[in-house]
Amino acid sequence: MAEKKISQATLKKSFRNWAYGNLTCFSQEHMQTFGYLAAMLPVVDELYDNDEDKVNSLRTYTTFFNTEPQIGTLVVGLTAGLEEARANGEPLDDETINGIRAGLMGPLAGLGDSIIVGTFIPILLGIALGLSTGGSVLGPLFYIVAWNVAMYFGMKYAYNQGYTMGGAAVEALVGPQSAALRSSIVMVGTMVIGAVAATWINITTALQVTFTKDSAFVLQDTLDGIFPKALNFFFVWLCWWLMTKKKISPTVVMLILVGIAFVGVLVGFFDPKLKY
Repeated sequence: MAEKKISQATLKKSFRNWAYGNLTCFSQEHMQTFGYLAAMLPVVDELYDNDEDKVNSLRTYTTFFNTEPQIGTLVVGLTAGLEEARANGEPLDDETINGIRAGLMGPLAGLGDSIIVGTFIPILLGIALGLSTGGSVLGPLFYIVAWNVAMYFGMKYAYNQGYTMGGAAVEALVGPQSAALRSSIVMVGTMVIGAVAATWINITTALQVTFTKDSAFVLQDTLDGIFPKALNFFFVWLCWWLMTKKKISPTVVMLILVGIAFVGVLVGFFDPKLKY
């Protein structure tokens, strides 16, 4: 019997199903399960001729799955290769494939959050903010185009690497050296976020106390002399603390900031005429 091989057209269709449908029917119970299933549909349909074999194979991918969508594309490509091997008689059962999926989705989610959410997106947003100076539409256009192009080709590369290289494609990401890689990425991401906060957030205080006609204590001048951008740092830290430590949603955090601004203007801490 001739060896079964997934065609390039099917691989492309499988990748597109994942790239554009990884959050299909997303719920707290299933997360990305149905998006994963949609990606495996064309693969299974081509590899098996018998409907019963197709159904049995697809049941493998109905178990819970959730990871970072971009970096996690490696897992989808990898299991496409595993399914091809199983269709050719390799001793791979549901438990083995699901064990690999479950073992990879967590580490790759952490790595993807560090690279994509913690580093790449803030860098793109920082560039877009610079291009948006004066209300220019170039900033949002840059972000939309840059993100979608990078996402598509990056995910396609990850899918192909997972399919062609198998376990070797993810060894560097989840193996012994992965901790150092993640630490380096987190450090870079922290530096980028700090630079964005210092550059694009401008919070100053109008509070001053007049002692005599020619003498006054200006709080902002004192802060600039001790710790420039101190208020920027405090409010960024406050938002981080509220969302990560107190588990408050971003919407509620924004409402808290509006309340602080309102009270601050009333007591004279903030100047309502300034643009922040």
